[in-house]
Amino acid sequence: MDERIRRKISQVILKNIVNTLEALKKHTKIVADTGDFESIEKFSPLDATTNPSLILKSTKSGKYNYLVDNAIKASSKGNSTFNVEDVLDYLSVFFGLEILKKIPGRVSTEVNADLSFNKQKTIDKARKLISIYGEYGVDKSRILIKIASTWEGIKAAEILESEGIHTNLTLLFSKVQAIACAEAGVTLISPFVGRIYDWYKKNNPEDNFDSENDPGVLSVKEIFNYFKKFDYNTEIMGASFRNTSQILELAGCDLLTISPELLDSLSNSNDEVVPKLTVAKAKDLPIHKVDITEEYFRWQMNEDEMATEKLSQGIRVFNNDLVKLKKLINNIL
Repeated sequence: MDERIRRKISQVILKNIVNTLEALKKHTKIVADTGDFESIEKFSPLDATTNPSLILKSTKSGKYNYLVDNAIKASSKGNSTFNVEDVLDYLSVFFGLEILKKIPGRVSTEVNADLSFNKQKTIDKARKLISIYGEYGVDKSRILIKIASTWEGIKAAEILESEGIHTNLTLLFSKVQAIACAEAGVTLISPFVGRIYDWYKKNNPEDNFDSENDPGVLSVKEIFNYFKKFDYNTEIMGASFRNTSQILELAGCDLLTISPELLDSLSNSNDEVVPKLTVAKAKDLPIHKVDITEEYFRWQMNEDEMATEKLSQGIRVFNNDLVKLKKLINNIL
């Protein structure tokens, strides 16, 4: 065969090979889990999520100092005095505004972790964040307010949803948290695959958790099947992945939020993507419906050592990074 023809054939074949990320997008909506705008632009996700840890990391890099300056100016509203809480709220929104320029969908902005057990203050903070977005012409339909999946957080989200403020319930590690969220009518939940995996791996080091038997993956599959069986509208967004195998095992999930590093791995791979989660399969499963009360919720959480530990730890980690972010802002002020 002529070398020129061979090259043309090779070019045609390569052109028609779809990388793993693009193949995954055919079955699942992809969300970027980052505060780095350049990464978001590179991978063209539908939505994006942020949290205090991601904002702290991005701010410490120095690339986004202008956003801190803008937040200070905006929060002061022409006055000479500054309130760190106000600056932080504007900074969170300004990160969200920049992200929204890069995506067609929604951005998640998180309520302070130290409000996780205060229903009213969570509601107040969410309303404030939505109000600031409104100052810059962003409709609330493009915002998801991230709230920790405590009982108080879920009840706060229920009220916010009734006001048309959409929520993303995060730090979710158990089926009972997920069902309580669905019953409350929240827009989206973020079960943390990787952190569940980490806990079981740490406490059972001798066990070999392959992708099909990964406790984090199995948790999301159980939640997906329950939601689809009983026709809940709440979306499921798998989060906190440790490797691409976990991601591919959840192909077919409503959404998956993925770090830039793993998005890069997927975009440089040509692994076959087979949908593992489908509504049709879920409908055929013999699943018992659960009646959620506060007593039942708290007891089930008490009995689930992993979920209780990881929820508490997650709140502490986010709050620690929030404190660091406040110190960073105070140093600038």
